[in-house]
Amino acid sequence: MRPWLFGLLSLAAAGFWPASAPHAQQASAPPEEVDVALVLAVDVSYSMDLDELALQRNGYIEAFRSKQLHEAIAKGAIGKIAVTYFEWAGGDFQHIVRPWTIIETPQSAIAFAEELGEAPTRRGRRTSISGAIDLAVSLLEASNVTPMRRVIDISGDGANNDGRPVTVARDAARDKGIAINGLPVMLKQASYFDIDNLDVYYEDCVVTGIGAFVIPIRERHQFVDATRTKLVREIAELPADPEALIQKAQAKAPRVSCMQGERQWRDRMGN
Repeated sequence: MRPWLFGLLSLAAAGFWPASAPHAQQASAPPEEVDVALVLAVDVSYSMDLDELALQRNGYIEAFRSKQLHEAIAKGAIGKIAVTYFEWAGGDFQHIVRPWTIIETPQSAIAFAEELGEAPTRRGRRTSISGAIDLAVSLLEASNVTPMRRVIDISGDGANNDGRPVTVARDAARDKGIAINGLPVMLKQASYFDIDNLDVYYEDCVVTGIGAFVIPIRERHQFVDATRTKLVREIAELPADPEALIQKAQAKAPRVSCMQGERQWRDRMGN
């Protein structure tokens, strides 16, 4: 078994980065130009079992090792990206695993993958997609890079049930010109706290911006391919007419309630 997998299954009882943590990532060097500043926000709530956490982390590790991702970076107008990776659960549970890192060669991408593999995974209660979006926006604003695009990549297995409404956080990010993409994890049959159509929830309530998309994971073997496909799409240069890819979902009534996670939690707690 690889060393990083042992780390995933050994949950560390360590402190977490406070909401002000993005400022700790600022550097004194002048901003560096990149094709995309990409925030990877990964759900580690207790609804994800240890095997799923390992598969999820491995998906990102193998994606950054892949030739397809290396080629996508090289084909960019600038040929480099900035990426940071954090894990989240409830609104008060957010941990930055890897701070902002410039990736412009296969070697730097593989080094980022190895660093992810060496880091332990923590777990927390509840699910605050809105809190993850808010932290991601703060990280982007403190990134000390000048990106052509700013993207938040949210992966998770449940609806928002903590913090402010997800649509409020989503719209605040959209108004700053930030795109949000989603990787809903749909491996289990929906339980009391889950929803049946998490992919539709992500489409209607979470993702937004130019080129926004959702790639659901319904089988365990899909983690690596889905994560790699998602990252390559996020890194790849946009077509000449990006308006053709604008996410139109929010222009019409949502097919699901964007507050159903909160409602389920209140019902379960008897509030």
